Amino acid sequence: MIQPPHPNDASLPFVEQLYEAYLRDPFAVPGDWRDYFAALPAGGVARLGPTFEPRSVFNPRGGAPEPTRHSLVPGLSDAVVLQDRVDQLIRAYRVRGHMIAEIDPLGLPRPMQPELRPSFYDLGAYLDHTFSARTIQGAAAMTLRDILLRLRATYCRSIGVQFMHIDDLTVKSWLQERMEGTENRIRLSHDEQLRILRHLTEAVTFEEFTRKKYQGKKTFSLEGSESLVPLLAVAIDHAAGLGVDEIVLGMAHRGRLNVLANILGKKPRDIFREFDDADAELYLGSGDVKYHLGYSSDWRTPAGRDVHLTLCFNPSHLEYVNTVVLGRARAKQDRARDAERARKLAVLIHGDAAFAGEGIVQETLNLSELDAYQVGGTLHVVVNNQIGFTTPPGESRSQTYATDVAKMLQIPIFHVNGEDPEAVASVVRLALDFRQRFRKDVVIDVYGYRRLGHNEGDEPAFTQPVLYRAIRERPSARESYVRQLIEHGEVTQDEADRVAVEARERLERDFAQARAEGAAAAPDWLGGLWRGYVGGADDSTPDVETAVPEARLASLLARQTELPADFHPHRTLERLLHQRREMAEGARPLDWGAAEALALATLVTEGVRVRLTGQDSARGTFSHRHAVLHDVEDGHKYMPLLHLEPGQAPIEVYNSPLSEAGVLGFEYGYSLDWPDALVAWEAQFGDFANCAQVIIDQFISSAEDKWKRLSGIVLLLPHGFEGQGPEHSSARLERFMMLTAEHNLQVTQPTTPAQLFHLLRRQVHRKWRKPLVVLTPKSLLRLPAATSALAELATGRFERILADTRPAPRATRAVLLCSGRVYYDLEQRRAAAGHEDVAILRVEQLYPLGDDVLLRALARYADGTPVRWVQDEPDNMGAWRLLRYRLGERILGRFPLAGVCRDESASPATGSPGAHELEQRRLLEAAFA
Repeated sequence: MIQPPHPNDASLPFVEQLYEAYLRDPFAVPGDWRDYFAALPAGGVARLGPTFEPRSVFNPRGGAPEPTRHSLVPGLSDAVVLQDRVDQLIRAYRVRGHMIAEIDPLGLPRPMQPELRPSFYDLGAYLDHTFSARTIQGAAAMTLRDILLRLRATYCRSIGVQFMHIDDLTVKSWLQERMEGTENRIRLSHDEQLRILRHLTEAVTFEEFTRKKYQGKKTFSLEGSESLVPLLAVAIDHAAGLGVDEIVLGMAHRGRLNVLANILGKKPRDIFREFDDADAELYLGSGDVKYHLGYSSDWRTPAGRDVHLTLCFNPSHLEYVNTVVLGRARAKQDRARDAERARKLAVLIHGDAAFAGEGIVQETLNLSELDAYQVGGTLHVVVNNQIGFTTPPGESRSQTYATDVAKMLQIPIFHVNGEDPEAVASVVRLALDFRQRFRKDVVIDVYGYRRLGHNEGDEPAFTQPVLYRAIRERPSARESYVRQLIEHGEVTQDEADRVAVEARERLERDFAQARAEGAAAAPDWLGGLWRGYVGGADDSTPDVETAVPEARLASLLARQTELPADFHPHRTLERLLHQRREMAEGARPLDWGAAEALALATLVTEGVRVRLTGQDSARGTFSHRHAVLHDVEDGHKYMPLLHLEPGQAPIEVYNSPLSEAGVLGFEYGYSLDWPDALVAWEAQFGDFANCAQVIIDQFISSAEDKWKRLSGIVLLLPHGFEGQGPEHSSARLERFMMLTAEHNLQVTQPTTPAQLFHLLRRQVHRKWRKPLVVLTPKSLLRLPAATSALAELATGRFERILADTRPAPRATRAVLLCSGRVYYDLEQRRAAAGHEDVAILRVEQLYPLGDDVLLRALARYADGTPVRWVQDEPDNMGAWRLLRYRLGERILGRFPLAGVCRDESASPATGSPGAHELEQRRLLEAAFA
């Protein structure tokens, strides 16, 4: 058989052009083609193997087959057509081989794909003929039969792979070579096999033991997917060999106790004590269930390397921990100056129904390639039970696989049979090598099943009777693996039994100790980085000095107006920079943008890391910040805050994607591993913060109470009723107020630039670590009355309540308490209408708001003076109702309290600017009535 030099690249028109050129001048074509043409029989047809009558070529676009025509080159037409069909078959296995892979341990039938049959390409008669296999690693030519054997071994055994959607040829070729060169199976040593068996045995034994000892108790068993434990063990060992020294893990409740015991190293006796619940009195109104708890430990690999492991606390909201894990990993990388993002690894363990069903997964994947959120690639492991509570895949997703959402990224997706532990080990090694090589996410979809119901008290046969009849008859993954090892002579039955006996004996000892020792000691969660920081009550930690010398402030502000000589700012920004210079010189009062810039500048030059992200945060939604400047001529960026002085701390100001939950979760996670930084998330409008409500409810507001975890995360939420309609007026202050208890949050609404400056600095320098919610202004950003002198930043501190500003007040007939922008409306009304007998006090910190603070603020007013709470929000929103509940009908028993609000409403604000003005006028009239 005469083959052209490059059959995979040969097309008839291309070769015919070469041949015509050869006939005119043999030396006009490359040497290999010249030799090929010279070897063709003169004037005859070189037959290629058996008689082949070309009929038609498979049409990859669908429709009728394309007719074959004979080539002008003698014998070439048949060769190219056959090779082209073989190449199409090879490609089909790479693209579609996963569709017939034996990845389901339950053995449910998977229909053969027509394009994976040789007959689909009219190749049935050519199985023993040799073809080019240049694209297959390690083989230049093979018979079609051997090509098929290689492809089926690579793509259709216990591992199926989706990778042909990747556009980058380098990435795709790397994967192809790694997989086809080994047929997707790495040979394990005897010691490695025993290690897998030991981990698998420990996983199976733990589930059987706890189910027997704690009948009826919820454990959210891993049974049917126990290969997760050896997968994680192999992953840790292999990652350590690649230079990883720390891993942050996130997972939901299924299998969590098993992972805690057998991977994190939490003592089983401590888990058993939690089952026994011996200390109920200590956890009244606090704490969390055992399968939500986190843990940290150190893992020693067989090669002697140490890896620090952290399993994050997680609520029942399944996938919402994802970006929290990524934020923690990023913070650890930054703290370790791991610029390559190679030494700290994020591992996310998902459920199949949650991965396909929860939108936070898409948000998580979308962050993976963005500069602000990259962690060097996350290892995603999907524990595929093939069911979600009672819902089968056909009712819970529209895609073929639970992992199809991950095809939005240019990454491979590996599907593997969880009852083939060695295939699982092969896949996880390849996945981590991919992450190490390309710094991208990678997904492993481990097919298993759920032997029991959603929890141990649930009966799955109510809704899946046939499926669960088959499951009950199946041996465990361990039994199957032991049988395989014995058949191959790798272990004896005695060796396997001894591993199981040792695992059970260890659990029995821990169980006896748990019963003998009683309650577990509470762990110290405030060690390491958190040593020296405190939670608890507001009054447990004194306020700190936040003022900065005026000369220092002026210098730092002036430096932010100095640009490189070759930088060309926008004309409008030239004016802003000029105004900032005037502020630095004391010729103009500070606006909000300048005060915030000074807060950030003073912190970074004091060695405090600053991180601020959010939608449009680099410029600011309302064009007030301009932290990142863009050259008008070539678009390159310049960030003045990065160039204040040598040795300053890093500062990051990033625009985020159009996501609230994912981004806020990331920043919250970052704050957990950088307590001494200012970490802030800014909403485009405060109204949109409720898109992140799960993060606010399940993590930010309750983590200290549930998990003893502190955070200094800052939420900047633009808020204010200014006639912009129901979706651009309210950060839903009432929701944050309803979440407040036990001094868990700080809820503030500063009304001057100086207050914002002191508030942000207090958040870092005070050792009391609580999340800070700041309702930030919109119209006040440029309101002349809402400015501060530079001297106000050089003296004083953040005031929880700002006193009345009347210079020489007469007798006071009423006191108005308010918060936020409504103050300036009230002040203007008081001056215009001559209500000098009414005091106006601004509550800048709505929570915590101690009696002592109120007492000092109201001390100058006579008992019985009526106090009116005035707010822009409707009666059923804002702070009013919770304040009334907490303060009662008389504040401190001395001042009668009433509210002045808009009428209660289902919607925060009117969409009519005219109606808004009318409502505001009536509100002000009522306040001073």
